[in-house]
Amino acid sequence: MINLINKNTIFKFLFFVFILLLAWFIYVINVDIYQNSDYKTGSFVHYENFVSKNISSRPVDVWLPEGYYENPDKKYPVIYLHDGQMMFNKKTSPHAKISYKPLDWLWGGIFWDVDASISKLVSEDKIRPAILVSIWVTYGKRAIELMPKKPITGSNKYISEIGDSGFSPEQSISDNYLKFIIDELKPYIDENYQTLPDQENTFIMGSSMGGLISSYAISEYPEIFGGAACLSTDWTIGKGAEIDWYKENWPKAGSHKIYFDFGTGWMDENYEPYQNDMDEVMRLHGYSYGEDWITKKIEGAGHYPKEWRKRLDMPLTLLLSKD
Repeated sequence: MINLINKNTIFKFLFFVFILLLAWFIYVINVDIYQNSDYKTGSFVHYENFVSKNISSRPVDVWLPEGYYENPDKKYPVIYLHDGQMMFNKKTSPHAKISYKPLDWLWGGIFWDVDASISKLVSEDKIRPAILVSIWVTYGKRAIELMPKKPITGSNKYISEIGDSGFSPEQSISDNYLKFIIDELKPYIDENYQTLPDQENTFIMGSSMGGLISSYAISEYPEIFGGAACLSTDWTIGKGAEIDWYKENWPKAGSHKIYFDFGTGWMDENYEPYQNDMDEVMRLHGYSYGEDWITKKIEGAGHYPKEWRKRLDMPLTLLLSKD
């Protein structure tokens, strides 16, 4: 009799736990973390397999601002974005699958939601509208695609591995990744969309290693990119070798806008000493804080997409200012 009561109690408890888990899961897959549907304007063109001779073929998303098709004579600046899977909350992203919903909820959102941020700022007449081009990374190769090669292979700061990726500095293919953007992707975008293709209207943006490759792009192709936004740039991977490289290989001030930031929370808490050194590089090359260069310290912010989403207004306002 006692055993039967114990079994019934256990069954009721497990059933109760199941109901709680089911309710939580239903909530997680239905909750709107982003809550920005009012600014979900514009339209997408998705390329499932953009072919390249320089790197492996990959998906690319192109976001076109509201009114694009109604104004065939209007031309737009272009921002090239890294980690394309995480830029837009749309069904073509693998992170939009139901299996990612718990992680999406836990992180406070996997996606940057750049389309909503830029649409909001445009509606407030704070920035110019722009075309967004998001480049997906190849899983398993992110470290070698986004790690600047020349700084880490030509530095006396010894690193035997790019982070914990298992790849050596010599295996970096970041130079080819940038050639893909410059020689293949950008010409296609400029030919097929209503772009302002000049340096003054071509920008690049990313976070973490995406910040590394964005700064490297400015260094290697200053005549192509007029500005870069580098959020939570992870200088620790190369032990600051890139910053040493930029002392001699950074464009002089006058035709570029550069945005850096870092938080004080998880992972970002390690970046400040390196960023301080990079700020000195900016001063060395004649940049004026608050005019053509900004570095922001975000108290409490960790290394999460939700944090980058919160502060997108700052880099977008710098790059796309109406002045």
